[in-house]
Amino acid sequence: MIPLFREYSLLIAAIVLIIAAGFMLLANKPKINDYLAFGVIVASLVTAWVILHPRQTPLMDDAKAVQALIGAGTPVLLEFQSPF
Repeated sequence: MIPLFREYSLLIAAIVLIIAAGFMLLANKPKINDYLAFGVIVASLVTAWVILHPRQTPLMDDAKAVQALIGAGTPVLLEFQSPF
């Protein structure tokens, strides 16, 4: 898969959902409830994107160092932990 698609698949799905909802809700003489429903859908998708979008973390530098060690042919022991 393309790395860009993996990182931004939520954004792509949100855009497709907004377009589909726009066609369905606003196709035939929309009323105020249709505009309100469309606004709620867009606002919830924007909120989801703000919360879930990919960010640079301090651990990214450590990951690059580990990738350099693995590529050097040296044996590397990896230990995975979760903060939870």
